[in-house]
Amino acid sequence: MKAARLWRALGSLKFRLGVAAVLALALGIGASTAVLVQRAQSDTLVERSAQELLEASRVARVLSRQVVQQQQALAVLAQQLTPEKLGDADGLRRRLQDMPVLLTQFDSITLVTAAGRGIVTYDRNGVRSTDIDIADRPYFQRARRERRPLVSEPVVSRVSTEVVVLVTQPLPQDGGYVMGGLRLRTRNLLAGLADEPDTRDPHGGAGGPLVLLTDAQGRMLAHPDAELVGAPISAEPSLAASVERWRQAGAPVEPTGLDVSDGEQVVTVAGVAGPDWLVWRSTPRSLVLAPLARARSEALAWAAGLTVALACGMLAWLALLLRPLSRLERRAEHLFDGSLDPQAGWPRAGGEIGRLERVLRHVAAERAQLETFNHRVIQRLQSVMGAAPVGIAFTRDRRFELVSRQFCQLLGRDETELLGQPAQLIFVSNEDYLRLGSDVAQAFDSGQVYSGEWQLLRADGTRVWARLRAQPVDSAEPQAGTIWTANDITQEISTRQALEWAATHDPLTGLANRAAFDQRVARLFAARPRSLPAALVLLDLDRFKPINDVHGHAAGDAMLRAVAAVAALRVRPGDLLVRLGGDEFAVVLERCSADAATRVAEDLRAAIASVHLPWEGQLLDVDASAGVALLDEHTADAAAWVAAADRACYDAKAAGRGRVHGNPAPGPAALRLVLGRQEDAAAPRQPIQSSQP
Repeated sequence: MKAARLWRALGSLKFRLGVAAVLALALGIGASTAVLVQRAQSDTLVERSAQELLEASRVARVLSRQVVQQQQALAVLAQQLTPEKLGDADGLRRRLQDMPVLLTQFDSITLVTAAGRGIVTYDRNGVRSTDIDIADRPYFQRARRERRPLVSEPVVSRVSTEVVVLVTQPLPQDGGYVMGGLRLRTRNLLAGLADEPDTRDPHGGAGGPLVLLTDAQGRMLAHPDAELVGAPISAEPSLAASVERWRQAGAPVEPTGLDVSDGEQVVTVAGVAGPDWLVWRSTPRSLVLAPLARARSEALAWAAGLTVALACGMLAWLALLLRPLSRLERRAEHLFDGSLDPQAGWPRAGGEIGRLERVLRHVAAERAQLETFNHRVIQRLQSVMGAAPVGIAFTRDRRFELVSRQFCQLLGRDETELLGQPAQLIFVSNEDYLRLGSDVAQAFDSGQVYSGEWQLLRADGTRVWARLRAQPVDSAEPQAGTIWTANDITQEISTRQALEWAATHDPLTGLANRAAFDQRVARLFAARPRSLPAALVLLDLDRFKPINDVHGHAAGDAMLRAVAAVAALRVRPGDLLVRLGGDEFAVVLERCSADAATRVAEDLRAAIASVHLPWEGQLLDVDASAGVALLDEHTADAAAWVAAADRACYDAKAAGRGRVHGNPAPGPAALRLVLGRQEDAAAPRQPIQSSQP
């Protein structure tokens, strides 16, 4: 009981209003705090970005000066190396050894000829001869073309096998080149230049700025992790978004710097004039904003305390103001209670509660009148639906909300079995239901009434054909529902199917008739060459006329049915077995070679010969003559194909009956022969008498 009262109090309007007021207050305080903190964060990030940009530009300028100094040192050395001196190996060694200051600026000094062949190398191991050949190196080829001081891209040195950058200075009079090598993994080009080294922990977190150096193509020349030197900048995933922004900006090498920060990092990049290098500085936003995060936590704690205090006072004040609302609530619970007078039991109050009380009292009176009116309308609607000769149903959200008696009888279901159930319940398959939905939607979209024939599922599992007609309650509001009518057309469908079957089948044998035969032959002819190979087998019964003459047409009909039955067992399901008329039969064989067609014809002839029909104390039997004709690309037309098969059958009869004869594919020459024979045989065929009874 206490729990119920507590739950009711928590769900009361006064509580919700209090909560809403407190939430509004909290949101106001929180929003103000958030805006101030956000502005402080934005200002801090802008200031830090400016600082990072200045620092990156400073480092870029220092690097540019260093490269200029290195080039000047090489230029001084180049002026002292004439072609004659290059030929004096001992003199070169002494001169290089007298200039130890060079090794403070470079890791190695290498002299090469104008053809790219090494002369001597000077490094911390001393001066020694070298025979390296760098003529194929792109940076050397560029130096030869331009004949000016250049800084190479990162390459693997053929002297030290380390990743190096080479500062190249041409010697006067095209006497060769002097190259100063900087080993990138042992000599950090940023050493002493970056004011805040990277202090990332081993777990991948970031505790300070990341400073690195790349060339214009994004290959790293200096990195806190020496193993990444020489790798593309994509090996540093924290800079992926910033690198993409830099490339979208045109990949500038801007000495004044560029801000390419992303959502996680404050990133700046500045170009090193001369070698076109890039100094990248990246600082995690979390590191920059850490002091503000602590300040925000303290501000939110104070805001929460203030909100709680104000909430308690607000709830107490609202409870006092909304006390009359409790009586109005209790009376409103019986608003639709027909046992109470619509005008009795309402509290008297002023202000908004008084206006609400008057509105609810008016609603109660209107409700009583509306219920009386709706009751009369529903009675009339049920009478109309019950008297309608068709089934009527109303669906909304694909569920039945109203069904007529005729609709229930059509489906063999009670009204209670349909109301509230999905409309899919009455369809034979889910595919039918989905297809109907698509057809109905298409009709409604075009502003038309839908009409279609469908098989529906009755309660006992049987099926019934129905003509469904549908139209929306309100075409402007699809959610208003759909009105359906349903007529039982099972008998109509059966009659139609029977007529369609009779149009293409022989009523005596149940086989396909001449119309179906002509359609299949024409289709195969038109589909050439895809329909090849194909064959026709024409069968003419031997000794059938005496059965009709002696035993009567009833015996003849029985024999035809028996022949059709055994023949149907000798053909494939996809082949067409036809009774052309009288005692003539045909088989259309698709995808069948000449040999296979001959075997089928012989099998059919043997099966027909095996028929022994008991009739009035006797056994009646017949034989058959068969003609086979193939279809090929030279066949003049469908009639020529049939004529060739007919001629083969005629030849089989002329040869003694009970035989199978085959004609070649009816090409032009064969067609002329067939037509000539047909003219000779234009007179009616005379049955060949057999010695058999």
